[in-house]
Amino acid sequence: MGKRKQSNLETTISHRLDRRRSSSTIRRLTTTPPNAVDFSSNDFLSLASNDELRQSFLEELARGPSNTGSGGSRLLDGNSTYAEALEHRIAAFHNARTGLLCNSGFDANSGDVVVYDEAIHASVHDGMKLSRAGKCVSFAHNDVEALRTVLYDCVAADPAVKDGRRNVFVAVETVYSMDGDIAPLQAIVNLLNDESILPASNSYFIVDEAHSNGIYGAQGRGLVSELGLEEEVVVRLHTFGKALAANGAIILCSPLIREYLVNYARPLIYTTFMSFPALAAIKASYGFLKTGRAESLARNLMDVLIPGLHARLLALEETLSSADGSVAMALLRVPSECPKSAIFSVLTSEPKILAAYCQSRGFVVRGIVPPTVPAGTERIRICLHGGNTVQQLDGLVECIRQWVEVRSVQGPEASNVMVKARL
Repeated sequence: MGKRKQSNLETTISHRLDRRRSSSTIRRLTTTPPNAVDFSSNDFLSLASNDELRQSFLEELARGPSNTGSGGSRLLDGNSTYAEALEHRIAAFHNARTGLLCNSGFDANSGDVVVYDEAIHASVHDGMKLSRAGKCVSFAHNDVEALRTVLYDCVAADPAVKDGRRNVFVAVETVYSMDGDIAPLQAIVNLLNDESILPASNSYFIVDEAHSNGIYGAQGRGLVSELGLEEEVVVRLHTFGKALAANGAIILCSPLIREYLVNYARPLIYTTFMSFPALAAIKASYGFLKTGRAESLARNLMDVLIPGLHARLLALEETLSSADGSVAMALLRVPSECPKSAIFSVLTSEPKILAAYCQSRGFVVRGIVPPTVPAGTERIRICLHGGNTVQQLDGLVECIRQWVEVRSVQGPEASNVMVKARL
């Protein structure tokens, strides 16, 4: 048979993909070599490979029902007494009145205003598009004064906001996934409680704890609980796919909001609910947190690995800068302040090439380029885990040092022949 002619659709798709290839932004599904050192995944407590947690999960499976399927959405046949008991258990753990197990998201009232941090995760942007919010407006990242200005503008522009007929939802993340910086939650709460800004007290704080769940607070209850702000946050989203080595999420809220979501949150209504094995994995992970078995991993992460990597990277930057400052500054820039999370952002003009070099030597990091991050802030993203070792830190930093020295000699023309990184 002769070669089949491409359809118009296939031609259009091919041209779109070719544009990505020409700009070196094509994405591919890849797998990680089994012996590679993980400095990339969101498995912050290394629980995904924890034998004790695995055994707890298998025991929970064995105690469960013979029917391991889902059955449908929660409003049809997907709900169970097991799921409802798990919701109560998780809500109590996080000091919340109730919770709703689901995938993610919230649905604002018709006409209301959503004010969000400009660096908030893409999934929140998708949620805002699906919501009934009348207006969505951003404020400068982690800038409380910028938030104050936006709130003043919302009140001045809309009498319904001023007199309380329209609500304002303020949405942030506790830990941001690209820079690893932490939201000033207490300062935002203080601002939202200032009646000179919102005289009708009609602001409601929504916090995404995806990157803080399991790490911050007593037994990993999260940053909101660590700061004692549970009563100041109307909705908290805790996901299970990062430090807890499971999948899914829970929305922590009031019983009234829970009932509203059951009736109006379309993803919950029309999505098949999690199966029993997924629920069992969540229960096993929370059991691991509640009994304190994850605390040594969290301490190793926060007290040893994070300051250890930062000190090593700063020392490397100083050494390289003294040798050839201009080249080193382009190839490697390290935050001057130690991150307060497990996510490190190491700026470099050649993130994909550096990532490829590290990957080829057994250290899995990822190159992050626009549009995921703003132009001029290209970086490799390093994620630390409770199970990483100091020796692995030394190996990664030495690998980066070797690359900078090699690239300084090669010059920029060598970029075109370097191996491509897995994004």
